[in-house]
Amino acid sequence: MAALETIECLQREALADLDSVGTSAELEDWQHKYLGRSGRLTLFMRGIGALGAEERPAAGRRANELRRLLEVRYDEREERLNQSELASALEREALDVTLPGRRPNVGRLHPLTQTRRRITSIFAEMGFQVYNSREVESDLFNFELLNIPRHHPARDMWDTFYLSDSVVLRTHTSPGQIHVMRERCPEPIRVILPGKCYRYEQVSVRHDFQFQQVEGLAVGRGITLADLKGVLQAFTKRLYGEGREMRLRGGYFPFTEPSVEVDLDCAICEGDGCRVCKQSGWVEIAGAGMVHPAVLRNGGYDPAQYSGFAFGMAVERQAMLLHAIDDIRHFYANDLRFLRQFHGSG
Repeated sequence: MAALETIECLQREALADLDSVGTSAELEDWQHKYLGRSGRLTLFMRGIGALGAEERPAAGRRANELRRLLEVRYDEREERLNQSELASALEREALDVTLPGRRPNVGRLHPLTQTRRRITSIFAEMGFQVYNSREVESDLFNFELLNIPRHHPARDMWDTFYLSDSVVLRTHTSPGQIHVMRERCPEPIRVILPGKCYRYEQVSVRHDFQFQQVEGLAVGRGITLADLKGVLQAFTKRLYGEGREMRLRGGYFPFTEPSVEVDLDCAICEGDGCRVCKQSGWVEIAGAGMVHPAVLRNGGYDPAQYSGFAFGMAVERQAMLLHAIDDIRHFYANDLRFLRQFHGSG
């Protein structure tokens, strides 16, 4: 019965070693020593087939009982060690809930987004709705329906990105005028059309090939140039404050008649002259005028019964004057040192 004595001896040693295990690493070593593929009990069970016929049944049965016992004791010891190590970790790494939390690294609104929202809010208070129009336009809507026929010299005013012979990246938000008029005719209209525009221009302190514009359009009966002037005066006072001076001067746009340029005294140099105002003390902030009868007609309105005004302003130009920024290129340079200055400013 030497095999049974060997098993009893193996059980005593295994249980004694298990009682002395104090860490998960030691428990893992114990498992390899007795129950692993090369463990003592495993090797013994592989040799049972070499025992005599009288010893094999009893030795096999007893070896299986010992394996089940050691596996149960292993699981029990593992559970106790896990609980003990968890308690130690919680005590050692206790969380001090009185410590101040880390400030989350939240994003910020771009200064142009802030400015566009301020512009939209001001016009909303004056009863203008927001109308969104497409950035990729047909030549028909971008030019021809705005009284700029093909080969007309006025097209030189807009250096255009052509996607094909008849499709362009819109050079201004004015094509939206035709879309909204055709949708709402014969109802009165009072809308603004914000969005990006694209022109093949030399980048400078005042111009970029991509810019944001806010178009305004009002169509109804009896609308006059005085209404346009009143709206623009109210807008500039709300956006820039009472201290700024606005002026209108004659201009030319094919889709308005008469046309005006809207200037504001330069908030950057306070009239002394700088590169933004071209030493004049005035900065153009918008182009505007009364909607041309041909444009009204193309939108579905009878110019004998209806009139309207329109204006277009670059968001970048307003932001430059609001924050005394002397170079439009700062807005798109992605310099965080510049952008972080505007946190919470709008």
